[in-house]
Amino acid sequence: MRRRQIVLALPIVAASQIAFAQQPHSQQSTWVKQHRVVIQVDQDDPKTMNLALNNAANMREYWDKKGEKNQIEFVAFGPGLQMMRSDTSPVRDRIAELSKKGVVFSGCGNTRMNQSKAENKPIDFLGEVREVPTGVARITELQEQGWTYLRP
Repeated sequence: MRRRQIVLALPIVAASQIAFAQQPHSQQSTWVKQHRVVIQVDQDDPKTMNLALNNAANMREYWDKKGEKNQIEFVAFGPGLQMMRSDTSPVRDRIAELSKKGVVFSGCGNTRMNQSKAENKPIDFLGEVREVPTGVARITELQEQGWTYLRP
C-alpha cells in the first residue's frame, strides 16, 4: 500500500518541478550569494594597510557589480592599530571613504589600552572605528560564523 502511494505521488512531484522550471526567470525565487570577509591588520606598515584597503575596495566593487551581497570588516590589533588611531593613521581618508560604502572597521580595546599606558596618553580611534574588547577574539568569532579570513 505504501509503495503504491509513493509511485502515484512521483508523477505529481515531477509535474510540479517541470512547471516551475518553465516559469519565466523573474517568477522563480532567486538566491543571492552572501560574501563575508574579515581582514586582519597587525602591522604598522602603510604599504600593508593600503594593500588591505585595496583588497576590500576591489572585492566590494566586484561583488556589487554582480549584485551579490557582501560584508567586509577590518580588525586591527597590536602594531596594526596605528591604522585606526586618530593621531597616527596614514590611511584615515581611505577608511572614511570605505566606511561610507559599508565596510566596518574594528579596533582592539586591549591594544588601545596598552598603547595608552605605554605612551602615557589617551588613545582615540578615528570616528569610523568601533572598539571591540579583543581583536583576535573578534576575528575568531567571525570565522566561527563562517566568515572568510584574509591577512594581506
